[in-house]
Amino acid sequence: MQNNTRTQIWVFIIGFLLILALSAYGIVQAIQASMRQTQQAIQPVGEMTGSLATQVAQFLHPTPTILPDPVTVIQSVRSLARLETIQYSVEKVIVAETRQGPFGFLFGDRLLLVAHGQVIAGIDLEKLQPGDLQVRDGVLYVTLPPAEIFVAALDSDQTYIYDRDLGVLSRGDVNLETAARQAAEAEIEKAALEDGILAQADRNAENYLYRLLRELGYGEVIFNRAQPAATPQP
Repeated sequence: MQNNTRTQIWVFIIGFLLILALSAYGIVQAIQASMRQTQQAIQPVGEMTGSLATQVAQFLHPTPTILPDPVTVIQSVRSLARLETIQYSVEKVIVAETRQGPFGFLFGDRLLLVAHGQVIAGIDLEKLQPGDLQVRDGVLYVTLPPAEIFVAALDSDQTYIYDRDLGVLSRGDVNLETAARQAAEAEIEKAALEDGILAQADRNAENYLYRLLRELGYGEVIFNRAQPAATPQP
């Protein structure tokens, strides 16, 4: 009798434990299913939030849209015979300002432009005349036209406005940056001229043409300096 009772007790305990294990397994499965459903519900919200953040960033920092006119008008075509012999890369800092009087803090506009530009100089061979090349006693005498500036322009990729200070009531001068860029081009060309770019362009042209003319068979080549044009007297 006691053995039967003990057996029943163990059967009850094992059954109870089995029921608990099955219940726990069911609860775990239900929790996992609920978590999957929650993640599936949250995912669209997260995607929408990310999309909204992207739209806000694009609104605050818009990417400019460039729409070039499909119509192109060629103003003129001209043949050139330029021998470029030297190039300068110049950097200048330009300060441009307007309305900087006593009320500058209200209506003033001031900007600082960091300008990078290139100046290219050389000889315009189109200006050579028949009399500028003469052969005497086996010697070739060459009179080259004076060196000149071909290009003095800003590099748009490296030129930028470092700082701009507007008055409290100022809307900014729309022409101020244009004026600063024009002044920067003039200053870059001036700096190259002061550094002697034309004299170096002359020397480089003579060195290049000397080697070229010697290879063409001339035993000796002598360069003469072109005389500057006479200034007309009043």
